[in-house]
Amino acid sequence: MDEKIKVSGGTGLSSKDISSGKIFMTEDSLDCAYAWDTGVAINRYLSELKKARIIGTKCRKCKRVMLPPRLFCELCFIPSNEWVYLQDSGVVNTFSICYVHWDASRIGEGEKPHLPAVIEIDGASQGMGIMHLLGEVEPKHIKTGMKVQAVWKPESEREGSITDIKYFKPL
Repeated sequence: MDEKIKVSGGTGLSSKDISSGKIFMTEDSLDCAYAWDTGVAINRYLSELKKARIIGTKCRKCKRVMLPPRLFCELCFIPSNEWVYLQDSGVVNTFSICYVHWDASRIGEGEKPHLPAVIEIDGASQGMGIMHLLGEVEPKHIKTGMKVQAVWKPESEREGSITDIKYFKPL
């Protein structure tokens, strides 16, 4: 039985309408190449990550050191074009023990949970940091305020991405 699909305020269609050609339809497989501009601040930030360095920007008015870097201070509304190298260590601001993968599928039996955390990077202003993963730590030992250190990929594997830091481990 080929029932019409009921549509509120429209005309219902059936699979017969489509297969008989009553409805115009086309299929295509697009090969869409795309690129985006990271902008001046994030481009420099990613370039420095490739060199195993974390960089932020400093507001000359309020003196905040911002991470990720920005070209203007969103509190003072002035340009923040002073670059500041930061430590690759910090403290855990908040964290989660996650039993699902990035695609929301469950972690398999025997797999360790993912440990995402917000890390306030040493040298940046309070509340400034990055979200990343914790490693080399059991979930029951993680605490807010815990000191951590970046574990970097080998130089030959870095590509100018936040994933150039493999994870943060406890100090």
